Amino acid sequence: MEQVDPPTSLGDLAVRARHDARATERLMEGVRELALKYARVRFARFGAEDLAQDIAQEVCMAVLSALPTYEHRGLPFEAFVYRVAANKVADAQRLVLRSATPVAAVPDGLDDRPGPEAQAVTRAEADQALALMEQLPEQQREIITLRVVLGLSTEEAAASLGMTAGAVRVAQHRALTKLRALMAAREASVVA
Repeated sequence: MEQVDPPTSLGDLAVRARHDARATERLMEGVRELALKYARVRFARFGAEDLAQDIAQEVCMAVLSALPTYEHRGLPFEAFVYRVAANKVADAQRLVLRSATPVAAVPDGLDDRPGPEAQAVTRAEADQALALMEQLPEQQREIITLRVVLGLSTEEAAASLGMTAGAVRVAQHRALTKLRALMAAREASVVA
């Protein structure tokens, strides 16, 4: 019977990873999951899954190379990963905005993915949500991304943004209230 390790925070894994290969493997799995979620959210409007995967890989490599010199400074390890991911996403966004869009190759077999109509509906809904989010102040957008999309705790988001947990809660409440109002206004204008 295979022994299953109990759930451990990324911070605990980062400490153990210096001497334990299994902890390093689990740490990189957690880092990749966090980075991939973040990159997917930031590149949703471009539909760039390959780019999100590449960014997650770059984040893993950067975190792994920084691990021997990483020092705990009171912030959750997730905040460190978030900062690395934010920097990699910013670099990739600059490249995306400057480069040509690649053309996909003709597939060899059947495509099991959703058809053009389903993709269009999904993309339209995502675009609407992102358009509403763009109307929020930058800090509120980051809080929604960290709390709702990435699932960070209030304390982790606060540490990542240099705020208090209470300030994050208040800003998140205001952001969600504003998003609801914007959505209601958009739906009212569509019906009218």
